Amino acid sequence: MRFDGRTSVILGLFLASALAGLCPIVVGAARNAATVVVYSSLDREFSDPVLKDLANDVGVTLRAKYDVESTKTVGLVNTIIAESVRPRCDLFWNNEILNTIRLKRKGLLQPYRPRHVDAVPATFKDPDGMWYGFAGRARILIVNTKLVPESDRPRGIADLTDPKWKGKIAIAKPLFGTTATHAACLFAAWGDDKAKAFFQSLKANGVQVVSGNKQVATGVGSGQFAFGLTDTDDAMGEVDAGAPVAIVYPDREAGQLGTLFIPNTLVMLKGAPHPEAAKLLADAIVSPAVEGRLADGPSAQIPLLRGARKPARVETPATVHAMPADFQAAADAWDRTAAFLAREFAD
Repeated sequence: MRFDGRTSVILGLFLASALAGLCPIVVGAARNAATVVVYSSLDREFSDPVLKDLANDVGVTLRAKYDVESTKTVGLVNTIIAESVRPRCDLFWNNEILNTIRLKRKGLLQPYRPRHVDAVPATFKDPDGMWYGFAGRARILIVNTKLVPESDRPRGIADLTDPKWKGKIAIAKPLFGTTATHAACLFAAWGDDKAKAFFQSLKANGVQVVSGNKQVATGVGSGQFAFGLTDTDDAMGEVDAGAPVAIVYPDREAGQLGTLFIPNTLVMLKGAPHPEAAKLLADAIVSPAVEGRLADGPSAQIPLLRGARKPARVETPATVHAMPADFQAAADAWDRTAAFLAREFAD
């Protein structure tokens, strides 16, 4: 074949076009290697700013997916299970622990070792290195101080069944999120019969079931309810907004059931598409720095790592009697707890 000047120009243009077409693929592949896909069930307004800043700090591209309040945690867990044949998620930041344990039991997690692993108490980390807890929340009672005199304030969760508050109390739908976790912990601690009787008494006392813990807190703050069961982060939102509310850490005295503290948990999914980049981000998430930021922020998360600074606005497991929750036993009770609560509170 004879190459004249015109042929050389055409060939040069062809090669330039081909190389131009390859460059985005190469660059795209490089960027893809530094991408981390995070699913988070912690409220987006709390987790999104943290994730974006950490991703920028460690030099990875963040792709995040968040849960909605009405199916908190369960929605993303079901997505992870559905995607298990071809995982899309690298890290799951769960706002509770029992569904994390359930994912482990389904064989959907892989071990990793964050930099601050030794600071995580044994209660809040998996012995096989599959999950790590950090930045907890307490299950508390939020009370409207205009509707409930200080002398009548509830002291424990049993006060939710007191007939004098019939129709004036609220809980989140106990099929999702930390309310479902709390229920399973009660089934594990009390046994099925006592736990079932408690929830049936709640129903008989006209408990108002709302879509989420935030709705419990705002309902109490507005005076729609006298008091309700919720999480510290949602209750602190009402405190910061100047609502007439008080926070009661229930059953906090020695010899009582204790206040339940539920950690956030972080896991790496088995078959994670970007494991090396995910490890960089995981190191940054499970850290005293993030615990401190979440404690100081509007969600008022409770530091759990050893050596973490004590928060000013909330109690910790060291300052109140903490419920000695057996999360593994609660995970064992999950299916029968969920089946019972679905029958009682599905409507």
